[in-house]
Amino acid sequence: MRLAVVGGGSTYTPELIDGFARLRDTLPVSELVLVDPAADRLELVGGLARRIFAKQEHPGTITTTSDLDAGVAGADAVLLQLRVGGQAARERDETWPLECGCVGQETTGAGGLAKALRTVPVVLDIAERVRRTSPDAWIIDFTNPVGIVTRALLQAGHRAVGLCNVAIGFQRRFAKLLDVAPGHVHLDHVGLNHLTWETGVRIGGPEGENVLPKLLAEHGDDIAGNLRLPREIVDRLGVVPSYYLRYFYTHDEVVRELRTKPSRAAEVAAMEKRLLEMYGDPALAEKPELLAERGGAFYSEAAVDLAASLLGGRGSPYQVVNTYNNGTLPFLPDDAVIEAQAAVGPAGATPLAVREVDPLFAGLIAQVTAYEELALEAALRGGRDRVFKALLSHPLIGQYEYAEALTDRLVAHNREHLAWA
Repeated sequence: MRLAVVGGGSTYTPELIDGFARLRDTLPVSELVLVDPAADRLELVGGLARRIFAKQEHPGTITTTSDLDAGVAGADAVLLQLRVGGQAARERDETWPLECGCVGQETTGAGGLAKALRTVPVVLDIAERVRRTSPDAWIIDFTNPVGIVTRALLQAGHRAVGLCNVAIGFQRRFAKLLDVAPGHVHLDHVGLNHLTWETGVRIGGPEGENVLPKLLAEHGDDIAGNLRLPREIVDRLGVVPSYYLRYFYTHDEVVRELRTKPSRAAEVAAMEKRLLEMYGDPALAEKPELLAERGGAFYSEAAVDLAASLLGGRGSPYQVVNTYNNGTLPFLPDDAVIEAQAAVGPAGATPLAVREVDPLFAGLIAQVTAYEELALEAALRGGRDRVFKALLSHPLIGQYEYAEALTDRLVAHNREHLAWA
């Protein structure tokens, strides 16, 4: 089995390599190709990747290349984990929206739109090159904003599934609180990427006992603290929202907080510098503990599980993924991309039936879906007016004056990445 990782020079990659090594019975990788234009980073990451495989006695080979076409040729699956513009672009995404009193964040609001505009054209070009060299390959997208990027891939006819680590993080955390194996925890996970709610936590499978009320009663403080939301909000909702809902439920408080501390991008850039220094140590043959602070917890397990199911059916029968709605949420168009539990196998991902969605959540899901449609249109066709309409439609912006000012800032800060600007 040949896998390619585009963005293989990311400091995330050793987490992925560790998962491939530990879970080789689930996903028997014979050849892994790390693809990245940053040759210096790629060499450091590739060296550590080979040492991890050797230490864990994985029989597969790891190669590195900056040649995208050569790297993806003959691949059974291609994992996308790229960041167009690097941490410098992320730093800007997290900064200029604050000038207008809006959340500065890399996957939602104005910053998220900027990332989508930079990313979608690049990902579609990569996918077309995969289709030319490996027409049967699955594309697994971990590149943010996952929902918009996955929708772009699917609309262009690619064999693609989007992946996020939020759900598996909840699964692992709830399993620990319940003292059960993670595989026994099934989430009623509903919404869009980075806009989801756990409306049920079931033991054993989709029809198992719902223990969410027990979890909230016995561990509500721990759960709310992890989300950085007041316990009262979680109790009144009666569900567990994703961490990203704090940008909606406590927007102004988050803006005040973000204005008084260094950006997350600055923190990550400093962390990446230290990680790359570690990766260059020829004695290091395992992922360092510092990598856990970088983010992406359980990414490797989720990626292995999804790839294993798509490529041979060895993974879990049900997984939380991003794929076409196709009637799952009746208040959304069929071609909207939702994040939900799905039956996953070699034929792809089919969302499971979703229990009735509270109007409190459905309304926000519908509004953000409309924004994502407009955002994708702006990413594909360009134009200041399309950017403005996408920003105006977003519930974290929604005012003419803000949308006008943010449009100007977005274009100014991203001109080098926008062919039409």
